[in-house]
Amino acid sequence: MTQVTLEGFPERVRIVDVGPRDGLQAWPEPVPTDVKIAMINGLIAAGVPQLEVTSFVAPRAVPNMADAAEVMAAIDRSRGAELTALVPNARGAARAIEAKVDAMVVFLSASESHNQANVNCARDTSLAAAREIARMGQEAGVAVYGAIATAFGCPFEGNVPVSDILHVAKAYAECGITKISLGDTTGMATPRLVQERCRALATDLPQADIALHFHNTRGVGLACAYAGLQEGITRFEASVAGIGGCPFAPGATGNICTEDLVYLLHESGVETGIDLEALIGVAQRTETALGQKLPGQVMKAGPRLRAYGRDAVRSSRGDAA
Repeated sequence: MTQVTLEGFPERVRIVDVGPRDGLQAWPEPVPTDVKIAMINGLIAAGVPQLEVTSFVAPRAVPNMADAAEVMAAIDRSRGAELTALVPNARGAARAIEAKVDAMVVFLSASESHNQANVNCARDTSLAAAREIARMGQEAGVAVYGAIATAFGCPFEGNVPVSDILHVAKAYAECGITKISLGDTTGMATPRLVQERCRALATDLPQADIALHFHNTRGVGLACAYAGLQEGITRFEASVAGIGGCPFAPGATGNICTEDLVYLLHESGVETGIDLEALIGVAQRTETALGQKLPGQVMKAGPRLRAYGRDAVRSSRGDAA
């Protein structure tokens, strides 16, 4: 039965799973390369159209991303999923281009103090690196996207002015980067802030194609995604099983969970092209491989209309009829 799309929502949304990069980069234990490859290929098989699969950073800085080229070489590319990688500088960009990524993602923080803590340089220095990477991408025929961290708040400075987000977004656009994601790096987003920032960008930078990237630190990640849908956003970043988290936010949980977001979208009549049951299977296998309980909810409960045999349901004494 065809579902009617919830009023005001887009009919179709593009999901970007960032779990293989954002979810695993700060994992406390080394993650075997074959686990990463199995996760990525499983996500592709489930119909996820775009994945941020790794980052080309110095191995000493992020040991779990040291196998970036090896991971890229082993991915099943027959299904046409778009494979992107995070790159911090020209050296990383050269490695990413050599590994044949479909797109490179440059990043910097909207707040100066977080940029210093995250990449140990000033925001303007990061912008200069983004311009160089954009130039390299244009010469190599590789797309370049831009990410803005702390777009909804900074753990050091608190509120981040909308003018700071616009400053970075316009600097990206000036060097040809128009696909821009707003990152809720430490889970400080609220639906009100989502509305405010999406509308400001739509007014001041209408050519930008905005994606939203939420963390669920304070339990409102899906509510923020809902607010983004109401603003017409059609690209969302999420992480399989909800893995991830920022080291600068004490107690932070991971990204919003891909299968939870897909469930919300499908139940709202929004198409994604993703097989939810297959996606749940990837999340469950990832949890087993990592050996730790992960925060995804739909991977535990299943879709709303999943049918169970009566003998599989354990009745609880005292339940109301």
